[in-house]
Order: sequence, then C-alpha cells, then structure tokens
Amino acid sequence: MQTIVLPDPAPVFERYERLLAEADALFGRVAAAHPECVSCGGGCSDCCHALFDLPLIEAMYLHYSFSRAFPLGPERSAILERAGDIDRHIHKIKRSVFHAAQKGEDSDAIFASVGRERCRCPLLGDDERCLLYNQRPATCRVYGIPTAIGGKGYTCSKSRFEPGKPYPTVQMEKIQERLAGLSLDLSQLLGARYDEVHTVLVPVSMALLTTYDAAYFGLVKPSAKSSGRGGRHG
Repeated sequence: MQTIVLPDPAPVFERYERLLAEADALFGRVAAAHPECVSCGGGCSDCCHALFDLPLIEAMYLHYSFSRAFPLGPERSAILERAGDIDRHIHKIKRSVFHAAQKGEDSDAIFASVGRERCRCPLLGDDERCLLYNQRPATCRVYGIPTAIGGKGYTCSKSRFEPGKPYPTVQMEKIQERLAGLSLDLSQLLGARYDEVHTVLVPVSMALLTTYDAAYFGLVKPSAKSSGRGGRHG
C-alpha cells in the first residue's frame, strides 16, 4: 500500500484543547458555587463506567495521546486487549438498541435503558484513576455537575444536586456543535475523501483500537491485510 503521511493535526488539536479548558472552567465555576453538591474526588470513577461516543476530533486526539503515552509494550497491549473486550460488549448493547428502535419502542425508554448500562472504560487503571486524565474527553470533564441534553437535565447519581432546584447547567448541545465543527475542520485539514468521516461517532474503546491513517480517510486503498476504516492494531 502506498505510504502517505497525513498533515499535522496540531492546529485543530490546539483549538480542541482550548474547548477542553473551557469545559474545565465551567466545572470549576459550578463546583465553586455549589461545593456541597459536587462529590467528585480522587478515586471516584462513576463517570468512567458511563456509555458515550466520541466525535472524530476527540477520538483521534485520544488515540494520538494514547500512542504517545503508551508505546509498544505489555502495558499498551493490556489496555488494547481490554478495549477489544469492552468494544464487543458495547457492540451488543448498540445492537439491542437498534432492534428496540426497529420495533418502535419509546425512544426515551431506550435512552434511559442505555443510561443504566455500566461499562468500565479501558483507560481506567487498577487504582480507579484515569490513565489519560489530562487528555480525557469533554464529556468526562463536565460529569458531576448538572448537564442538559435535548431539554432534559441530568446529574451524576453520586452528586448532591437537589431535583427541582435551579443550578447552573451545561448545555451539552453547544459543546457537541463545537466538537462537530472541529471534526469537520480536522477531516478537511487531513484531506479526507470520505464525505461523512467527520460524522462518525465511536466509543473510547474503538478510538483506541482504530488506526487513523491515510486508508481510514480514503486517501489510499487499504491493503489486503488491512480492515480499512476502523482498522485495528496492537
């Protein structure tokens, strides 16, 4: 397969890092205003068992960060093995969600059932701390304070925010819109030939397992041994 070196994603990564800093600031302001309600602390890993997907910018940023922090070796292999096991489990959950939707089941009920699923993040260490804490996604950074998606409010089950009371709330759609814009900018910077590659959402496990190379973005044809887009590696 022809070797093509992708352009440096750093310019878009830097903009993403500024968004992460804003998310940290949002969390800090709410925590400072309501310290009695925020229960986050070292060793608490409740958010590390939640199911959520990453847009391209976050998936690729996390993958790059993982590759730098964990070069080839037993520790990297162990994390990727966990990621593979978790990804298969998530696939089963998503398949059941798809079948439920096909049967016409209530979307709110489906969403609630997914919210009850617990799936340990492959980047959660044995000490219950994130192995890539400084590079964690935006969703992880605002978990623990009130958020809203589709007009519905959510809080961490371990927090002490009282239902019905007004609190500063993070509007996740606004963050998601900015992440979508960054994902589009990243795909354009890399010269992606797959028109919809910037819209693909993947869990953390798949972000770690995926090879974000020229073949993934349609710049070359994958070799016979490659699985193409979403190709995995050890």
